[in-house]
Amino acid sequence: MGSNDAGGALVSLIGAFLHFYHNPNLPFNIVFAASAEEEISGSGGIELLNNSIGAIDCAIVGEPTSLKTAIAERGLMVVDAFARGKAGHAARNEGVNAIYIALRDIEWIRQFKFDKESDWLGPVSVNVTIINAGVAHNQVPEQCTFTLDIRLNEHYSHEQVLSLLQQGMQSELSLRSARLRPSFIEISHPLVLVSKELGLDLYGSPTTSDQALMTWSSIKLGPGDSTCSHSADEYIYIHEIEEGFALYCKLIDKLASYY
Repeated sequence: MGSNDAGGALVSLIGAFLHFYHNPNLPFNIVFAASAEEEISGSGGIELLNNSIGAIDCAIVGEPTSLKTAIAERGLMVVDAFARGKAGHAARNEGVNAIYIALRDIEWIRQFKFDKESDWLGPVSVNVTIINAGVAHNQVPEQCTFTLDIRLNEHYSHEQVLSLLQQGMQSELSLRSARLRPSFIEISHPLVLVSKELGLDLYGSPTTSDQALMTWSSIKLGPGDSTCSHSADEYIYIHEIEEGFALYCKLIDKLASYY
């Protein structure tokens, strides 16, 4: 576990950093960071470095992208929804069933479409992933809670998405986390131009990474296949790591010509 996501990229990046470490001719300084807690979006990871390593112009984030360049990445927000009804005896059809309120809202979510689609990330997606209600078979439930997993494109902020959803729903919505924001790098950025010169495919990534917590421009690039991540038989081939190392070196070499 972790060999593909993102041990392979880590090794390749270390190799590239050591390759250039004693090079006096680079027009920029290279900083290498091996950060923790990316998978859990913990506060003990990349955020610790944001205020301690000085000004950063841009970054290459090592993730399994099959050596394609991700120039955009979906953001993530988790929303807790609370449908409020009124308890009553089921036999007498008393009360207001909170489950039915939640069902109406969930069906509205299923049909709702956000106007702004991204060329790289597509539309905003909303999925109901957890639902809980009821305490007894003969009692109409007075409350029903459910959780929304929302993946954002670069056209919406967390606050805008929450506002649009709340306008169409009766359930009360509460934003659990707004840390993982969508990221996008301009097509004219040197990192993107170099990627195109090297013939790398550009794409928008549906998965999140430390990019969401970076305040500077970045691309996501590395050896390994993302579909292999988080699996019991996770693996990466040695030749993939070697190819990743070679590509990082080529990219940094070409990047130097832009500075």
